[in-house]
Order: sequence, then structure tokens, then C-alpha cells
Amino acid sequence: MPRRTATLLTSVLLLIGMLCAGVLIQVPYSEMSPGPTVNTLGEHEGEPVLTVEGEETFEASGHLNMTTVRVTGINYRMNLLEAMHGWLADDRAVVPHDTLYPEDVSADQVEERNAEEFTQSQESAKVVALRELGYDVPEQTVVAAVVEDSPAQDRLHAGDAIIAVDGTPVTEPGQVAELVTRHQPGEDVVFSVVPAEQAEEAMNGGGQLPDETEEITVTTAEAPDDQRAIVGIQAGLAYSLPFEVDIKLADVGGPSAGLMFALGLMDRLTEDDLTGGEFVAGTGTIDNEGDVGPIGGVSMKIIAAREAGAEFFLTPSDNCATAAEHVPDGLTLVEVDTLDDALEALRLIRGGDTDALPECQAAG
Repeated sequence: MPRRTATLLTSVLLLIGMLCAGVLIQVPYSEMSPGPTVNTLGEHEGEPVLTVEGEETFEASGHLNMTTVRVTGINYRMNLLEAMHGWLADDRAVVPHDTLYPEDVSADQVEERNAEEFTQSQESAKVVALRELGYDVPEQTVVAAVVEDSPAQDRLHAGDAIIAVDGTPVTEPGQVAELVTRHQPGEDVVFSVVPAEQAEEAMNGGGQLPDETEEITVTTAEAPDDQRAIVGIQAGLAYSLPFEVDIKLADVGGPSAGLMFALGLMDRLTEDDLTGGEFVAGTGTIDNEGDVGPIGGVSMKIIAAREAGAEFFLTPSDNCATAAEHVPDGLTLVEVDTLDDALEALRLIRGGDTDALPECQAAG
């Protein structure tokens, strides 16, 4: 065999071997890419994203799009070729697998956590939006969850309204743990509660709980990581909305749509368009005080937003530097810290005063 032919054949075989190795070798990475965007003012899969019953709503002509990120699943293992393609692509991000999926978390736990965060983001969005519009939204400290095999199991139940602990009135969830940890493990704690069914009925009826409570005694145990007294509950807040608000968006998890849900609800309850008909997208968590928090995958979300047609993107301030590193042409990144910041940005956008917008700046 001539030397040139042998060299060529060897090179081809080596290339085939490298390609096979690239396909067969798994690497501990996951891939993020732009996901769907959904207009919170419109429909998704044939159903309105936001539905309000019991209060007048108004049509909106603009867009307030929430954005998402696609990620490879917890059980999917990328091969070397896929990882290399992701590293070279502008619209992909390859990250260590355990940054998305810690080793001690199962697929079911990831799904459950994402669903819980999504539900909580919806509730916070409803509360902060309605309060911003001047509606009264009473709140009540409740049992949010009961740990399995804990002292509170079968004694307290999710949804029970916590009125007092050891006779001390409870006005916010943080008090519950504080009052419990005043005890030593093995001591009794007395909870004054309104049972979940009665509490839910009262909250749905305007937030006025009955005066009569049940006294539930729970014997504390020792926390597994230290010597604190615990009973095994997580306290949270329940709210009494003045009318029914439903947010429907299947196959989406996590808390990052909170800001856009709040803005979408406010726009539906406001006669004048908040956007002035412009295409605005965004992301960010939101809490009951209206503070906007950072999210993951912002670089992928701005790509998704621009591909959908957005011209403005509301960006949590803590994500600004990362987002501003590679801004798609035609997209303005607007820095926001609070719901009020976002509302002010929308005022400037619909008024055409976009030069006054606080734009994100790259680090350095």
C-alpha cells in the first residue's frame, strides 16, 4: 500500500475513532438553551394565561412576556461531542451537571421543588400586584408543611391557621420557629390554631377567622443537625384575595416568572395599557414586598425574548452584568430592583422616553 494511501487511511480511522469516542464518552455537564416565551396578557395552548373572576378586566394590546430556559434532564448525560457543540454555540450554555442537579436530589424532588416555587411565585405575584393597585389583601400565618415522622405529624396539618404559640400571638411566620426554639427538646409546645378547613373557608370569605381556636400540644424533638427544639413544621402565609385570580401555564417550573405575572395581572386590571402596545419581556422573582430577585439562565432568556420579537427586557439588577455581556441586536436591557422600578420603566417605554431607561451595563 502506498505511503500516502496508508497515511490517509490511518487519518480516516483515527477520525472515526475520535468521533466514536466523542459519542460514547459521557461528560458531567448539562446544557441550557433558550426556551419558550409566553405573553402573560394572552393565551397559552388555547387558554388565557391570566383569568380574573369577580372583577372587571381590560384588554391589553402589548406584550409582557415571561421567558424560560430549556435544560437537559436530570438523568440525561451529555456526550463529549454534544458538550463541545454547546461550548462553541452562541445560543447554548454548558454548565456542570451538579450546578443544576445536586447529587443528593432526585428527579422527583427537582420536579416537586420547581412546582412549589412556581406556585409560590404566582401567589406572591397576585398579592403584590393587587396591593399595588390598592386592594386589601389580608394575610394569615399558617402551617405550610408538616415533616413526615416528626412530632407534629397527625397533630398539626397543612393549612392550619396558627393564632398563637404558648399563648403568644403570632403575626408572621418567623415567630413560630423563634417561639418553639425557646424550649428544650422534649418539652411541650401549645399551638392555638384554627383547623385548615375552617381557616380556608374564612380566608376565602374575606379573611376574618373565627374567635374559637383549638389547643394542640406537641412535644418537641431535637433537630438532627444541632440541639434546637423542633416540632417539624414549616410556617408560611395564606392570603385572602378580594376576587379569584387564576394563572395557567403548564410545563413551567421555578420562581422566575413572578415579576411578569405581577405586571400582567396589573395590566389586565388597569384600563390603560401598561406597555402602550410595545413588546416587553422580562424575568425575575418577586416577593410580597415587591422586591425583584435574580434568576438563572438570563443569557438564554434574552435570546429567547429577542427571537420572539421583544424590544425591551426587564432584567433583575443582579443579572444585569451577565446579561449585558452579549446583548442581541435590537434588545434593550432595562435594570429593575423592584416592582415600582418595572412600572416606571413601562411608563417611560409607553411614553417614548426610552433614553431615560436605566440600561444594564457589562462589568468593567
